[in-house]
Amino acid sequence: MFETAMQRRVLKQLTKYNVSSTERYGLRVGNRTNNANYKLTTDILNAMNNKLLVGGNLCHLEKALDCVNCDILLSKLILYGISDKDFQLYQSYLGNRYCRTAIYSDSENSDKVPNWAKVRHGVSQGCVLGPLLFLLHINDLPKVIKKTSAIIIFVDDTSILLLTIPVSYC
Repeated sequence: MFETAMQRRVLKQLTKYNVSSTERYGLRVGNRTNNANYKLTTDILNAMNNKLLVGGNLCHLEKALDCVNCDILLSKLILYGISDKDFQLYQSYLGNRYCRTAIYSDSENSDKVPNWAKVRHGVSQGCVLGPLLFLLHINDLPKVIKKTSAIIIFVDDTSILLLTIPVSYC
């Protein structure tokens, strides 16, 4: 429940300041998988109708939530207007996390449990906030790519279409 409250607050903040990328589908009111699929299909068909060449890069980012740099994410939260106690809450949520992996071996009849290691990258998986924090981390990607192509993002699935005028040979 606590993460849901945090998610609602940050979504409200993003809506208030209109900083969510319009190319992002999912975790936005009225934007679901079907909307992303429709946008992708429409962009391809429109390009073909206009006799443009279409090249596509359809990406599924493996371990996407593990790749989030928490320091960069926190600086982006400040840019998106998250401040004061809300920022401290995210700072606490993302900071001072540790993990370790215990390895159990039947053949050796011993357990290997390494020391705790500080988590420097990544957001929690299997939680309410993880996907939203990942999307905030890549929120400015469409601004960079949009100059030369169309982009559609649905959490860790990204479609990039390069639309070009065909070169005719005479």
